[in-house]
Amino acid sequence: MKILVTGGAGFIGSWVADTYIDSGHEILIFDDLSSGRRENIPDKAQFTEGDIRDSGLVDKIIADYKPDVVNHHAAQIDVRKSVKNPAYDAGINIIGTLNLLESSVRYGVRKFVFASTGGAIYGEPEKLPADETTPPMPISPYGTSKYAVEKYMEYYRAVHSLDFVALRYSNVYGPRQNPHGEAGVLAIFCSRILSGKSCLIYGDGSQTRDYVYVGDVARANLKALDAPSGSYNIGTQVETSVNDLVTELGDASGTDFKVEHADARAGEVQRISLDVGLAEKVLGWKPQVFLKEGIQNTWDWFKVASQN
Repeated sequence: MKILVTGGAGFIGSWVADTYIDSGHEILIFDDLSSGRRENIPDKAQFTEGDIRDSGLVDKIIADYKPDVVNHHAAQIDVRKSVKNPAYDAGINIIGTLNLLESSVRYGVRKFVFASTGGAIYGEPEKLPADETTPPMPISPYGTSKYAVEKYMEYYRAVHSLDFVALRYSNVYGPRQNPHGEAGVLAIFCSRILSGKSCLIYGDGSQTRDYVYVGDVARANLKALDAPSGSYNIGTQVETSVNDLVTELGDASGTDFKVEHADARAGEVQRISLDVGLAEKVLGWKPQVFLKEGIQNTWDWFKVASQN
């Protein structure tokens, strides 16, 4: 089928595009290259440069390409930026997405696959791992904007019969992650170690995240093409503290790097992990690459990249 992948030159989006192409689908990537990279774009993909906030351009692309599916990964993904400038975050994550949804309805797109967040939607849940029945309580504009889009997609399905799948990612990591333009503590740490710099931990390092490997996330996007409408957690169900991440990275890199601490940051949760039972039951998906292997893959990629 024909799939439009927004943000397909970015970290996660390019993995998704590769996976779709490997499965025989035709891909058009739409990316403004603000954080994505041309070298991430698969050779077999078509590419158009542009901004999802440009409603006229969005409309033209969907009208001309006539995709069966829109896979939407273009986003403002930095929690700190969303706290500093909520309107900027909403302009990209809400208004930009509405442009895509409106054009999708206008030109007969069958399904809308959305990169949502499980790491930020649930806030500080009382019970972990959090499943999809956990009440959304985002504590950042970023999490709020992602949840708002999920509710908009429910509207477009109810009123316009546009099927949707929202994949609520935990903390995605892996090769190609941009340590400068995208949020990702592991990518940042790898980059700093290879540059001979210390790693900066915000807070005492006890805060936990559910780290999911990007290859597993790409497989979830493939499963989403045939999935019934709804929101699905994509994670590992495992809490890992930043301190534990540092230990694992030390083992993978074989280096004894320095660590510094700074004040904790506003808008970020203290603990989170995601229950993925629904994704396993409905999508037939579960994680295959766990932390030790995933960190080793990521470190090896960054090490090679730093030498090129």
